[in-house]
Amino acid sequence: MECKSLEEVRNNIDKIDNQIVKLIAERGLFVKQASKFKKDSSDVKAPQRVEAVIQKVRTLAAEYGANPDMIEKIYRVMIEGFINMEMDEFKKSKGF
Repeated sequence: MECKSLEEVRNNIDKIDNQIVKLIAERGLFVKQASKFKKDSSDVKAPQRVEAVIQKVRTLAAEYGANPDMIEKIYRVMIEGFINMEMDEFKKSKGF
């Protein structure tokens, strides 16, 4: 889609940002649910799972024409935040 003005570009970016935030919120709901199925804090941190997700999104980035390094950085920050959130949920569910 070729935009004809800066305003049109910004409007499209705003629409995409809305979708991204909505999807991140939805992802967060599943992260909270995941804590119920984990036995201990190492299950929550799951470094092997983190690296599998990173490799998956790097591949997706390349397929979609995005910068894999940028996508990895974004995901690492997002995953760190979700792990912290999930640790809080895990502790609450275990009575800590």
